[in-house]
Amino acid sequence: MSQPTPPPLSQPVILGFDPGRQKCGLAIMGLDRVLCYQQVVAAAAVIDEITSLRQRFPISTIVLGDQTASQGWKDTLSMMPDPPRIMLVDERYSTLEARDRYWQMYPPSGLASLVPQSLRTIPRPIDDIVAILLIERYLNRLKGE
Repeated sequence: MSQPTPPPLSQPVILGFDPGRQKCGLAIMGLDRVLCYQQVVAAAAVIDEITSLRQRFPISTIVLGDQTASQGWKDTLSMMPDPPRIMLVDERYSTLEARDRYWQMYPPSGLASLVPQSLRTIPRPIDDIVAILLIERYLNRLKGE
């Protein structure tokens, strides 16, 4: 679910990275909390995708979830040429929060809107939404919230 490429950015942006063994969620957001990009990527292709994103966006920081295989990913990201700052963020309960956020971002329509949220099935992986939440948690921590 890739977003269209926005106009050139004048401010640094943050890359949210929800690491996983099979798939990873990526999101890019500015300090103004405007979402520029989101995608779920196979774990085997994620470094190439991050390299490509770094050529398109002025990424200053990578915010990495601190649970599943995070130390290995942090080590791998640190070996990239000219590595950006890497910050670990608590990702506890982020998948549950991402389920709620999914329905806020993509509300059901028609008869599906009558089904209680707890009974709805999300039709795609939500790792990219977890990456968005990781960025928001990082920004909230910076603001002292």
